[in-house]
Amino acid sequence: MIVKNDKDREGMRAASRVVKAALDAAEAYIRPGVTTLDIDAVVEETIRKLGAIPSEKGFHGYPNASCVSVNDVVVHGIPSLQVVKSGDIVSVDITALLNGYQGDAARTFAVGEVSEADMKLIKAAENAFYAGMEYAKAGNRVGDISSAIQLYSEINGYGVVRALTGHGIGRQMHEPPEVPNFGKKHTGPTLKNGLCIAVEPMITRGDWRVYCASDKWTIKTSDGSNAAHYENTVIITDGAPEILTL
Repeated sequence: MIVKNDKDREGMRAASRVVKAALDAAEAYIRPGVTTLDIDAVVEETIRKLGAIPSEKGFHGYPNASCVSVNDVVVHGIPSLQVVKSGDIVSVDITALLNGYQGDAARTFAVGEVSEADMKLIKAAENAFYAGMEYAKAGNRVGDISSAIQLYSEINGYGVVRALTGHGIGRQMHEPPEVPNFGKKHTGPTLKNGLCIAVEPMITRGDWRVYCASDKWTIKTSDGSNAAHYENTVIITDGAPEILTL
C-alpha cells in the first residue's frame, strides 16, 4: 500500500483530468451507427492531445487505448467493427499515464432509446459507487467500502461481479490494495490518508457470475444479462474522499 505525498497527489489529479476529458469526448461521440473502434479512436486522440499516454494500450498485450464493452460485456471489451445501436448500453474504461502518474475511470453510457431497466442499472452502478464513498475515509477498512457497494446493489436487485475488483493506483495502473465490490465490514487493509484507489462497481441485471471469452480479455455475464460499470480514481483523506475523475 503506497501512501501518496503532495507531489504524488498533484500528479494523480493531472492524470485524472486527462481521463475525465477522454470520457467526456467518448460520451459526446457515442451514438447509433458508430463502431466500438471509432469510440476507441476518439479516446486515444483525446489522451494524446493532452500530452498523456493511453496506459491500456500494450498492457499485457492489450491492443487498444480503451476498453469498450457493450450490453452483457462487463469489462475488457476489445474495440472492433461492432456497430452500436439504439437501445445498447456501452461501458468505456480508460486509464491514462501523464508525467509518471496514472488516472483511471469508467462510465456506462446509454445509446439512443434505452429501456427503463437499463437506465436504472446504469444509475445503480453510480449509486453503488457513492454508497462505498460514505466509508472511504482514513481509519476505515477496505471491507467497509466493499460491503456498502454490495449492500446497495443487492438490496436493489442487482448482481455484484466478484471476479474483478478495484485497486490501488499511482505510478502503476494496479497497486495494492485490491478493493472488491463485495465483502464484510471491518475487514481488509486499513485506509490511510493519501492512499489512492480506483473504486469500480460492476453490477448486472441478473446473476453475478461471469466468464472470459475466447479472446482471453472480454468478460461477459454468464446468463447474458446486461452489466454496468462506474469507476473513479479517489484519494483517501481524513474527511470526505477526493474524487479525481469527476
